[in-house]
Amino acid sequence: MTALAPSLQAYFTDRLIGQRAASPNTISAYKTAFRLLLAFATEHTGKAPATLDIAELDAALIAAFLNHLERDRHNSPATRNNRLAAIHSLFTYLALQHPEHAGSIQRVLAIPAKRTERNLVTYLTEAEVDALLNGCDQTRWTGRRDHAMFALTIQTGLRISEVASLTRHDITLGAGANVHTIGKGRKERRTPLVPAIKAVLDAWLNERPAGPSDPLFPTITGTRLSRDAIERRVARHVTVAGANCPSLRTKHVTMHTLRHTAAMRLLHAGNDVAVIALWLGHEQIATTNLYLHADMTQKQQAIDRTKPLGAKPGPYQPPDALLAFLEGL
Repeated sequence: MTALAPSLQAYFTDRLIGQRAASPNTISAYKTAFRLLLAFATEHTGKAPATLDIAELDAALIAAFLNHLERDRHNSPATRNNRLAAIHSLFTYLALQHPEHAGSIQRVLAIPAKRTERNLVTYLTEAEVDALLNGCDQTRWTGRRDHAMFALTIQTGLRISEVASLTRHDITLGAGANVHTIGKGRKERRTPLVPAIKAVLDAWLNERPAGPSDPLFPTITGTRLSRDAIERRVARHVTVAGANCPSLRTKHVTMHTLRHTAAMRLLHAGNDVAVIALWLGHEQIATTNLYLHADMTQKQQAIDRTKPLGAKPGPYQPPDALLAFLEGL
């Protein structure tokens, strides 16, 4: 076994789990990245993963792997960058453990992330929110569960991972009603609940007796809903709601769309971006600024407050022969 195999194992056990206390989602994403990388390296070197050396994962092979992700696996640039971030994290660790490979490691760390297009966020209007919630068949137990789950997400802006991990103990419905979550980066926060959502959750909790540590939104058998199952429930209800709300048919609606909707509702209510960042659990306000770009209401208000330009109508007429020449090029 070469230096790479024990170093990669130590990276997961000592660095990610022991030192950084990385979340299960991070562990899973990094594990997938390195499984793909090792399979690619094995195919190109003819060596089994356990026999690969650090020097063989050089910058040329890593660059070829990144191209393979986009060309052959049809990964988006964002996914490609996520895989590269995992590789950079590993090689930063290797630089401390194996200085004899410093040159090769630095060349890998110098591989830049690819620039990506940042699309405007998709969110639901109030009419679309009502259509989605009304599309949940509340004569059925699963419909009432989904209605409570969507209503909570639209008001609080929780991530799908946070919704999936909620227990009954995380909901406080007395004075200062709130939902408790441990989100991305293991940041703990409490999000207030408005009276309407408090009433919905109170009815939901009283419908089925369970222990404090049981899932807030379980399956029929009482187990925790997976993220994929939650997204399937969203897609199903959006299809139903689209019959009465045609604009929903033109949108790709996911649980993250409901999180965006919560942010836009806060923005339209006049809340500062810093407050919205705290509400959503964002590490950086730059992330929250995306909602400013998506909000046409504030842009229209800004232009309405500006003084109209005193420009005269008609085509531009160069006042000088040289300027006319340049204009005609």
